[in-house]
Amino acid sequence: MTKPASRPLSPHLTIWKWGPHMLVSILHRISGSALTVAGLALLAWWLLAISGSARDYAKFVELASHPVGMFVLVGLTWAFWQHFFSGLRHLVMDTGSGYELKTNKFFAVMTIVGSLFATALTWFVFMGVNR
Repeated sequence: MTKPASRPLSPHLTIWKWGPHMLVSILHRISGSALTVAGLALLAWWLLAISGSARDYAKFVELASHPVGMFVLVGLTWAFWQHFFSGLRHLVMDTGSGYELKTNKFFAVMTIVGSLFATALTWFVFMGVNR
């Protein structure tokens, strides 16, 4: 038998220096999964509640208004905006722009900041309308 050629191993995550661009990439996958699983489940439940009786809808509103329900709704709102801004970032990168390290890091940080700001603004407007 021949001895296998000595080749370098693939780099592992512990070798790379973590940066905002890596975090945003992972958050894009997580937020997409959250929107798919939890968002669709919540949408289906809401559609069943509004197509059912007034009692069914009242129960939905009661549970959605509970602090845990509000946490889930705010989390899904953040997941939407994070996925949206990250998707825009990826769209720009697909054109060949934004690969310079400083530019890439800047827009990765702006993705996170923008998603937090848009979530806060969404809930500020929502709570102002519903008072």
